[in-house]
Amino acid sequence: MANTQVQLGQKLQLTIKRLGINGEGIGYYKKLIIFVPRVLPGEQVIAEVTKASPRFAEAKMTKIIKPSSDRIQPPCKFYDRCGGCQLQHLVYDKQLDFKKDLLKQALEKFKPKGYQQFELRDTLGMDVPWHYRNKAQFQLRYNSQTKRIEAGLYEMESHRLVAIDDCLVQEQDTQKVINGIVQLLNKYQIPIYDERKNSGILRTLMVRIGIATGEVQVVFITNSVKLPQKNALIREINQRLPQVVSIMQNVQNKKTSVVMGEETIHLWGKEAIEERLNELTFDLSARAFFQLNPQQTSILYQEGIKALDLSKNETVVDAYCGVGTIGLSVAPYAKEVRGMDIIPQAIENAQENARRIGAQNTHYETGTAEELLPKWFNEGFKPDSIIVDPPRTGLDERLLQALLKQPPKKMVYISCNVSTLARDLVQLAKVFHVEYLQSVDMFPQTARCEVVVKLTRK
Repeated sequence: MANTQVQLGQKLQLTIKRLGINGEGIGYYKKLIIFVPRVLPGEQVIAEVTKASPRFAEAKMTKIIKPSSDRIQPPCKFYDRCGGCQLQHLVYDKQLDFKKDLLKQALEKFKPKGYQQFELRDTLGMDVPWHYRNKAQFQLRYNSQTKRIEAGLYEMESHRLVAIDDCLVQEQDTQKVINGIVQLLNKYQIPIYDERKNSGILRTLMVRIGIATGEVQVVFITNSVKLPQKNALIREINQRLPQVVSIMQNVQNKKTSVVMGEETIHLWGKEAIEERLNELTFDLSARAFFQLNPQQTSILYQEGIKALDLSKNETVVDAYCGVGTIGLSVAPYAKEVRGMDIIPQAIENAQENARRIGAQNTHYETGTAEELLPKWFNEGFKPDSIIVDPPRTGLDERLLQALLKQPPKKMVYISCNVSTLARDLVQLAKVFHVEYLQSVDMFPQTARCEVVVKLTRK
């Protein structure tokens, strides 16, 4: 057994020094770092050790001796168990400060050149930081005790499901639709997938709404093409939930944490729902990426456009373009916009969205940025600007190398992970000046933060 300073079940009195990258409190016991969820800086707490190792320990708070003046009562009845939110116990303006501080911590860890001089702007928050998520992706389980099918989210760092009928960060219509469909799944006794036994059919329920249009899409994610009682489900959804205009099935038959598979089957209604953003209309198909908080996305993209500072004769590449949201937002200000994405359906949506608004100065292609950008360079297309909005893993190494070899005059990096952003800035700061970093709160009540970074070529 590893030599540890603390034992499982041991109770420690801790003073919390700061919040970590996942919103957890950080305290020290004899120089050993202890991570404690649901506590705040300055608080004195009693915490019980739940995981012990030689380098760190994890503990759960059992008593607050001295609470922070920034602590509030979380309004959500599931907050104690659900892993979806991490910061409901922290007053909202301090959540915004924390997200700016997260960025600072990440820069201090990776130390890109000149990071001490980077301008970090205050986080842009929401007036009403609740009911903002346009998509619900709820896991399903059959509860053998109650003999009921339930939908919800996992507990913190586990695969134990918390059944949720009222999520305070979900757009309310998405929750209504989920609750209605769960009733139908129980009525028709649809077999629910069990990952331990590798049996059953229905894995996940995804519901997405176009906030501006009210259109709702339902996606049944299954582990086979078979979906029992399909026609009865469709008929009852039509009768009970008129806001649902699209019903799809996605097949994920691999043992993986990736929610969706490659095959999507059209069951009923429209294949895509419509959403409007900054006066543009977008088609959203089942697998297409679209930001989860449209209200803040509008602000995020306005910040991106401001940072690009385009003139009419400039060309732009929109890497990781999804359905074209960013590229089509900047198209009116540019000579040409080119975008790429690895999901063919997203590119079809982007092309359709461009056609709809008459954006003839756009070109969308299926493929990775790391493959297409060097190809375009070789064909003589040298963009003036590039805007990247990569997944949480950050920029692909080959794309980074292409940018270092042939840096455009301007670059805007929209990040959803401050750690991979800071890591990528170590490379990018070799050829670009980092003008400023603007954090935007896309996910209130959680520890996640989006950042818009303006870079100009040295």
